[in-house]
Amino acid sequence: MNLRGLAAKVVFQVLEKGVSLSVALPEQQQKLSSGKDKALLAELCYGVMRYLPQLDKLISDCMSKPMKGKQRIVHQLLLIGCYQLYFTRIPAHAAISETAEACRQLKFDGLVKVVNGVLRNLQRNQAPLPTDNDTLAFNTPAWLVKRLKDAYPDSWQQVIEQSHQRPPMWLRNNQLSQTREQYLALLDEQEIAATTGSSDNAILLESPKDVALLPGFGEGAASVQDGAAQWAATLLAPQADELVLDACAAPGGKTCHLLETEKSIDLVAVDFDAKRLERVQQNLDRLSLNAKVIHGDAADIDSWWHGDKFDRILLDAPCSATGVIRRHPDIKWLRKQADIEDLASLQSQILDHCWQWLKPGGTLLYATCSILPQENAEQIRAFLARTQDATLVPIAQQSNSGDIGWQITPGQDNMDGFYYARLVKG
Repeated sequence: MNLRGLAAKVVFQVLEKGVSLSVALPEQQQKLSSGKDKALLAELCYGVMRYLPQLDKLISDCMSKPMKGKQRIVHQLLLIGCYQLYFTRIPAHAAISETAEACRQLKFDGLVKVVNGVLRNLQRNQAPLPTDNDTLAFNTPAWLVKRLKDAYPDSWQQVIEQSHQRPPMWLRNNQLSQTREQYLALLDEQEIAATTGSSDNAILLESPKDVALLPGFGEGAASVQDGAAQWAATLLAPQADELVLDACAAPGGKTCHLLETEKSIDLVAVDFDAKRLERVQQNLDRLSLNAKVIHGDAADIDSWWHGDKFDRILLDAPCSATGVIRRHPDIKWLRKQADIEDLASLQSQILDHCWQWLKPGGTLLYATCSILPQENAEQIRAFLARTQDATLVPIAQQSNSGDIGWQITPGQDNMDGFYYARLVKG
């Protein structure tokens, strides 16, 4: 099947079946042998997710009636075709003929003329991108635009704009292997341009690279991790021989970073998702690090842990992931308004339970990759109000000393959107 047909299958899986792009895309990429083709497949799928409302409107305006049922995959194929015409340098004739051929390969011969007609119509008319309402103007669901307006009255447009940018590639130097300066020198030898980030081992690449080209990557010299996520280990600051819990640990980037920061800690990494937990072990193995990896629920520690209470806990809570839309644009369409209240409720449940397992004098670092106050500052404010032995310790990087925690917005210092609150038990 040609590349456009595979792209339509990916988009169908995401929009019709609710499968995440990070699961649906690799399944179809496996069917391609060339790296260039795999990259183009990703470009088409990510592009459709970024500009979905506008593409959808352009297509719908060219059709007398919507496609339903099994034909929906042809609608997704038209989105792929429309994205090529408006947002890529692929010659129009090639984009149209390849997309029409994909329709035939998907066994919808009777709709090939429709695909051809709609795309030729779009090419001929070159209608401007529609911006009639907030959803269209910002390619973001109206409910999310409203929440961002409420949360960031002075900068919400910038927050949305940054969420549509292509994300940079960050590396975390493994300080157990070499210093950051030594790794920068190795990158320089390979003519890979890079600069330092604000935390101790963060490195920002000028342009993304295949990890196979990075010096010593397979041997654990460095890991791929966004600059914002790299603050977790620094802010939790584990000390020698402490018992540390990484709750909700998958896929294990922060787990490994904690051990790179202080190798002597006794680290317990737990996650509810058994499949994603495999990634934690793979990351530990690549970096030659050791942790107790447990399949369990951070909201029910009693059921799987019978040891001492923890000196430090990293709670990277389940969240809306609204801070990482630039990396995962499908989040905009997979998340629903009602999810936010459900997630906030789950977060408070896990937070309360983890707190019971923290030693007096211990530190809990609450983290999310969300930019919504309900999951962040409001969550912590409510926790402090109901928890007498909890004290919020300000984080030096936060903008105002009176802020509850540190909210990083997408694009700030080239980082993803992220939130941290550091709590100490009295």
